[in-house]
Amino acid sequence: MSLTRKQFLHSLLLGSCAAALPLGLRAQNAAREHYDFYFTRLMYESGDWDVDQRMPSNVLNSLVEYTNLKVDPSERIVPLADPEMLLAPFCYLAGHKLVEFTEAEARNFRDYVNRGGFVFVDDCNHDIDGLFAKSFEAQMVKLFGEDCLQKLPDNHDLYHCFFQFDELPVTSFELNGWGDDLVHDYLKAIVIDGRIAVLYSNKDFGCEWDYDYRNKRWLAIDNTKFAVNIVIYALTS
Repeated sequence: MSLTRKQFLHSLLLGSCAAALPLGLRAQNAAREHYDFYFTRLMYESGDWDVDQRMPSNVLNSLVEYTNLKVDPSERIVPLADPEMLLAPFCYLAGHKLVEFTEAEARNFRDYVNRGGFVFVDDCNHDIDGLFAKSFEAQMVKLFGEDCLQKLPDNHDLYHCFFQFDELPVTSFELNGWGDDLVHDYLKAIVIDGRIAVLYSNKDFGCEWDYDYRNKRWLAIDNTKFAVNIVIYALTS
């Protein structure tokens, strides 16, 4: 029987992966089982991981508004080097500066991805030649090999797994001349066993979604709907 990503990660919690975790951590995660989704931000040592601080609460609000998921309303910040991240249904990693994983961070990132995890990585510079982009992409090559990041096709399930997107949403930060002055018309991904394992964006979605969720009513179009698609894909693929 084919398992969803969430079911597969849950099976890890009950198996050998959980056995390697401290008893307190196993009990902590067991107590969280009544949630369908929680947002995990990855803290890493080399760069400025703590960006777009209002974005998670806004995305979580959208999941409550549009779906029937039981959502943990609090963002969880977990060091990439911490084994707890291996149990998350979804991880977010972003920044402007250098990405250079420690040995423990690299091991956890690789193991999480290969075991069925999902990481959404967003370049806050929205610049293909910037420090974050170059250093993160170099880390992925080191962990997964040359050409591991591939263009995501326009007809991918990600674009219609919940809301229908006929084209990739453009962020205002691309349009205002920051970064490389380009509108990035596609995302990249590392695909493992037919599923996106790492979704990589140079579009700076995090900044686009970084506002108090109560201000959403002033928008003609809710720009967090694509975030809902990303989460739904992460849970169901």
